[in-house]
Amino acid sequence: MSADALVEDIAHLLEVWVAGWSGCRGYETRNEGRFPAALRADKTGDWEYFAHDPSDGEFAELAAKTSEAPTRILTVLTNDVARYSFLAGQHGLHVTSASQTMMIVDMETQDSEDPWLHDDDLELATSEANGVHHAVVHSGEQVAASGRVYVVKGTAVFDKIVTEPAFQRRGLGSFIMKALAAQAFEHDVQNGLLLASLDGQKLYSHLGWKDVCHVLMISTRGGEAADLSVA
Repeated sequence: MSADALVEDIAHLLEVWVAGWSGCRGYETRNEGRFPAALRADKTGDWEYFAHDPSDGEFAELAAKTSEAPTRILTVLTNDVARYSFLAGQHGLHVTSASQTMMIVDMETQDSEDPWLHDDDLELATSEANGVHHAVVHSGEQVAASGRVYVVKGTAVFDKIVTEPAFQRRGLGSFIMKALAAQAFEHDVQNGLLLASLDGQKLYSHLGWKDVCHVLMISTRGGEAADLSVA
């Protein structure tokens, strides 16, 4: 199915993204009702629940689960930010991040060839383990940029695309994405999927990615949560 057609089925995209994101990180997953959940063993040690446009009743059930522990997170994918921000407040929860978006791309528009590094001081290393493809750019012993991708049902789910501060504005984010795409094409892939921070949205838009919906992270805690795309 094309990326444009899939945008109409965000619930399906959410399931695929959670499977790919969890695959990238080695997380255990389960369903909470009709919604996916992941055990963030390396971060909070607790469950994070994911939902696309839950009904008021479904939101109440997920909010109750989230409220059982301060380490739990409810992440809602929606294009009605105001509604779920209001519901969060009604259940004594806080929106800790509202700046991320889910983005999608038709992989036919992406370069399938390994990219070239035009800086002799930098070197690309790629690897694969347990289905997770990694790309890392080194400057000597120092990591300059990195990322990973995991393929689920014909969709390449990209994760943790990071350029270290000292190496930013040198095109390494685009380079890592191209290096990962080349590895993803070892599989039968039709689409790419990721969650993007504000900075990432500019990069991915430049590479042809399109917005699907907003991403709200909700918990009992106040303050700003770290983006799912990198943390």
